[in-house]
Amino acid sequence: MAEIIQERLEDRLPELEQLERTGLFSRLEIKAIIKKASHLEYRIQRRALFKDDFISYVQYEINLLELIQKRRARIGYSFKRDEIENSIIHRVQSVFQRGSAKWKDDVQLWLTYVAFCKKWGTKTQLSKIFSAMLAIHSNKPALWIMAAKWEMEDRLSSESARQLFLRALRFHPECPKLYQEYFRMELMHVEKLRKEKQEFEKANMDVENLDYSEEILQGELARIVYKNSVSVIKGAEFHLSLLSIAQLFEFAKDLQKEIYDDLQALHTDDPLTWDYVARRELEIESQPGEEPPKTKLAKSMELGRREERCYAVYEEAVETLPTGAMWKCYMNFCLERFAKKTTNGFLRGKRLQRTMTVFRRAHELKLLPELQYKQWIELLSHRKYFMDALEVAVAGTELFRDSVTMWQQKLQMLIASESPDIAVHFEEAFVHLNPQVCLPLWISWAEWSESTESQEDTEAVFKALAWVFVFMRCKRLSVIVEDDISLLLFSLQESRPFSVDFFRKMIQFEKEQESCKMANIREYYERALREFGSVDSDLWMDYIREELNHIFGRPENCGQIYWRAMKMLQGESAEVFVAKYAMHQTGHL
Repeated sequence: MAEIIQERLEDRLPELEQLERTGLFSRLEIKAIIKKASHLEYRIQRRALFKDDFISYVQYEINLLELIQKRRARIGYSFKRDEIENSIIHRVQSVFQRGSAKWKDDVQLWLTYVAFCKKWGTKTQLSKIFSAMLAIHSNKPALWIMAAKWEMEDRLSSESARQLFLRALRFHPECPKLYQEYFRMELMHVEKLRKEKQEFEKANMDVENLDYSEEILQGELARIVYKNSVSVIKGAEFHLSLLSIAQLFEFAKDLQKEIYDDLQALHTDDPLTWDYVARRELEIESQPGEEPPKTKLAKSMELGRREERCYAVYEEAVETLPTGAMWKCYMNFCLERFAKKTTNGFLRGKRLQRTMTVFRRAHELKLLPELQYKQWIELLSHRKYFMDALEVAVAGTELFRDSVTMWQQKLQMLIASESPDIAVHFEEAFVHLNPQVCLPLWISWAEWSESTESQEDTEAVFKALAWVFVFMRCKRLSVIVEDDISLLLFSLQESRPFSVDFFRKMIQFEKEQESCKMANIREYYERALREFGSVDSDLWMDYIREELNHIFGRPENCGQIYWRAMKMLQGESAEVFVAKYAMHQTGHL
C-alpha cells in the first residue's frame, strides 16, 4: 500500500511545482498539502473502506480548487490551468468513480458526482455518469428527468433527451411527472427549431434543404406525447397540468385549444374542469373591434362583466355537478374575488353579496364543509354582522358537534353578542367534545369568567382548569419517550396542582428505566405523601411494599414508614391502613 501511495504523491509533483513556481502557493503551503494528501491517501487505500473517508478526500480537493481560483483572481494569473486545475479535477473524478462503484446504492453520492462535473466544466463525462447511475437507479423517475434535462439544456441534444424519456417510460409507464416533462421537452424543441428557422430567414439563407418539417414545427410530436399520456393517466388534474405547460408556448395555440376541448369533453364530472373553465372567463379580453377600457370606472365595469361570466359558469356547474367539492370551488372563487382590493364600492358590494349568497345556498343544501363555515363566520364578524355570524355558528355546531373549532367559533360569537347564558353553552360543549381537545375552551372560559363572572364562579372555573392541566400532564407522561423522561419529570414535578395518578406514573416510569434509582422512587413517594398522605392509605402500603420487594429496598425502613402513616392518616383512612398492614403481615396481601 505504501508503494501505491508514494506513486500517487509523485503524480502530484508537477502540479505542486507549478503552484509554487507561479506564486499561487508558498513552499510551506506545498509541504502542508503533501502532508494532508498523504494522510487522505492512506485512508482511502486501506483494506476496510469507509464512505466518509472518500467524501473527506473529495471535499479537501474541492476546497483546494476554490482556493486556487481565489488566488488566481487576487494576483491576476490565469495560465497553467491544464497542469494545475485539470490535474486535480481528474484526480477527484477517479475518487468519485471508486466511491460510486463501491457504494452504488447511495444516490446522494451520485448526485454529488454530477454536481462536481457540472461546476468544474467536465460535462463531457456526464453522459457516461448518468448512464451508469440510471443503470443502477432506473426505479427513480427524478433521475431520468434530470439526465434528460441535462441532455436538452446543456448538451442541446433533443434526440438524446427524447431517447432518455422513452427509456424512462418503459420503466415507469404510469408516471405523470415523466409525461409532463417529456411534453415540455418536445415543446421546447419545437420552439428552438422555430427560432433557428427565423434566424436563417433573417439572414436570407436557404432553409429548404434543412430539416424543418412543418408538422414538427407545429408541435406534432408534442401532440403525440399528449395523446399517449392522457390515454394512460386519467383525471382532470393531470389534463390541466399539460394545458398549463402548453400555455407557456405562444406557437402552440392550436394544441392549447385541442387540450382545452378534450378537457371539457372527457372530464365534465370533475369540479376542477368547471373551476378552470369558469376562471378562464377572467382572462378573456374584449371582443375584437371593441375599444379596451381606459378609465378606472370603465375598467371596473369590464372586470365586473368578466366576473359575472365566471359566476354564470359556476352556476351551471353546481346545477350539473351538485357536490360539496363543486360548491367549495365556487366559494373559494368568491372569497378570492372579494379579497381583491378595489376602489369601486359598487363592485366590492356585488362581490360581498355574491359571496354571502353562495355560502347561504351551500349551507341550505348541507354541502358546506367545516372549514367554509369558519370562513363564513369570520367574514360575517369582520363585517360586524354578529347575529348572522352567531346563527351560522349555531348551525355549524349542530352539524359538527365533535369539532372544537366550531364550538370555539360559536362561543366567541356568544361572547361578542353578550349572551346571558354563555356558561351553559360552555358546559354543553364539554358534553359533546372529547376531553383531550377541550383545553382551548377551558382557557376561553377562564378568560371570559375573569372579566364577567363573580369571584366564586371564576375560582370554580380556574379550579376546574387546574385539574384539566393535571389530566393533560398525566396524558403527556403516558406517551413520553424514554430519552426525555428525566427532563420531563424534572420540569413537571414542581408544577402544581398534583394528583395521585401523576405521582404513580412518575414512579412507574422510573421503575421501567434501565438505570432505575431507588433514591428517585423514594423521592416521588415522599412528594406524594406530602400532598396526599393524610387521606390515601394505599400510598403508604405501596411505599412499604416497595421497600420490601425492590432489589435496592431497605426493609428496615418499613417500621418508620408505618408509624409516620399512623400519625398522618385520620379517621377511617387510618383504620383501613391498619387492616391492610395486618393482612400484609400475615401474608394475605
